[in-house]
Amino acid sequence: MDHQREINNTTRMGGIIRLLLVLILLSLTICTSLSTSASPPVTGATLQKVAASLKMFVDQLPQIPKLFGHSMHHGSPAPGHLTIGMFQKKWKFHRDLPLTTVFAYGTSAKTASVPGPAIEALKGVPTSVTWQNHLPQNHIFSWDPTVTTAIPKHGGVPTVVHLHGGIHPPQEDGNPLAWFTSHFRDTGSAWTQATYTYPNVQAAGDLWYHDHALGLTRVNLLAGLIGPYIICDPKLEKPLNLPSGPEFDRILMIFDRSFFKNGSIYINSTGDNPSIHPQWQPEYFGNAIIVNGKAWPYLKVQRRKYRFRIINASNARYFNFNLSNGLPFVQVASDASYLNSPGQTQNILLAPAEIADVIVDFSTSKTNESVLTNSAPYPFPSGSPVDQLSGNVMKFIIASGKPTRPDNSKIPTSLVNYPVATRTGAVKTRYIVFYEYDSTTGNPTHLYVNGKKYMDPVTETPRSGTTEVWEVINLTPDNHPLHIHLATFQAIKTQALVNLTTFTNCMTKKNDAIACNVKAHATGKLLTIPNYEKTWKNVVKIASGFKTTVVVKFNLVETNSKYPFNVTAAPGYVYHCHILDHEDNEMIRPLKLVL
Repeated sequence: MDHQREINNTTRMGGIIRLLLVLILLSLTICTSLSTSASPPVTGATLQKVAASLKMFVDQLPQIPKLFGHSMHHGSPAPGHLTIGMFQKKWKFHRDLPLTTVFAYGTSAKTASVPGPAIEALKGVPTSVTWQNHLPQNHIFSWDPTVTTAIPKHGGVPTVVHLHGGIHPPQEDGNPLAWFTSHFRDTGSAWTQATYTYPNVQAAGDLWYHDHALGLTRVNLLAGLIGPYIICDPKLEKPLNLPSGPEFDRILMIFDRSFFKNGSIYINSTGDNPSIHPQWQPEYFGNAIIVNGKAWPYLKVQRRKYRFRIINASNARYFNFNLSNGLPFVQVASDASYLNSPGQTQNILLAPAEIADVIVDFSTSKTNESVLTNSAPYPFPSGSPVDQLSGNVMKFIIASGKPTRPDNSKIPTSLVNYPVATRTGAVKTRYIVFYEYDSTTGNPTHLYVNGKKYMDPVTETPRSGTTEVWEVINLTPDNHPLHIHLATFQAIKTQALVNLTTFTNCMTKKNDAIACNVKAHATGKLLTIPNYEKTWKNVVKIASGFKTTVVVKFNLVETNSKYPFNVTAAPGYVYHCHILDHEDNEMIRPLKLVL
């Protein structure tokens, strides 16, 4: 009997070993089907050398191709339909850099671009887009299966498009679980439809679209899946008489990348805690600054006013913009909303995913050149200072003499009369707390909102049509760009937490701001909220060691009316940090609206 039991145990053990081998092989097959081989080891000095070999300001700033999100019917605008695919192709980031393999949006592989085409929509006229995935079986980057990630059964690259700043039904939001692979062979649990219809019911403003697949957002955007989306309202905007037309109204989509000598984009292949996360690192920072798909480009401008819609499409880098010849910016809008009145400023700090809509008047320049510079440390606010590479963005070459035709554009004294953000009328106050968790080596392993993972049950269930106050507490070392899907919001107070260690220790144990007496701790210095951020935004910076009071509106702010569609449907919405490496590693939570 003992001998037979030993045989049975040996047989059972052999079966378990065979099963484990099958599971390991299956895991390797799945990982291989989604990702190419890891990037070869490379030092920071090597990447710096490659970037430094690229001469600045030798490539002209590209004009991003445009698609109209509406059609014309008997002389009147009518709903439009676009088909936009995602393609793998080669892209030229600099005249002296070999072609780079990218993922790009476009109507065909030939016309696909990085950034993707600018979609110009009209307020009140719906735009339908059929998003198609033509990407190959393997990703061009390594990815980390130890973070919560979309992994298709049959391989391929999962993607789903989110219109950032858009006000639209949940089914059109690009939920991280609504991903799909090429020809919809595999789909995520929240996928419902191939065509998204954006109602464009919100006021005129600047938006952008990008990938939002679960756990792959950072690598899919790094590969190139980004593009602008502008909502126009001629009735509102024509009387403003801001600079207009393709020459004088320009989109600047700015991001950072590092390159290998062969032109391929660098991404780290080893995590900061490789025994926990073999690939994930807390932030991606590139040595080269890219504008509209070119590294450190130049733009020839006339001595007149120009409008620049500046989109920070970086994974993690903050930009603090200045003009080298001292010209000011006159900001007219922030994110997807105009300001109540224009505001002049010498510098503009933009977090990842933030947008600044500015006027620059080159007619007052005392020089023939002006460099758009950057001075934001990375990580922001207490990281490394910028160097000669990351400290320069692009150059404006200013023509001599008068413009070719008179500049009749204006900078109006007032823009849009939005309601002021106050606590008045708020139906609920929520505490939203940012945590970072480190290993014994002191390196981050993951980040949570309110101590919860993305897949944990929803806890934020605001009522449609209402206003809430979110007290957002940042207990991490970094500044975080908070993005809430669907809602528009505005910071009204940012106050330092005193006795921060005591408060953090209490929060780590109890995860309850009221029980930890947050009122007694939120008594420190106040930060000034810049005038150029005093409008209804879709990204707000959350300072480290501070409590930021944010007024959140779950309605159409300009009319104070409810959304004209069902916001309670599945799969709901999300809110998250827009540092993509943080978002991908659990700094994201579901948001479910109720009636």
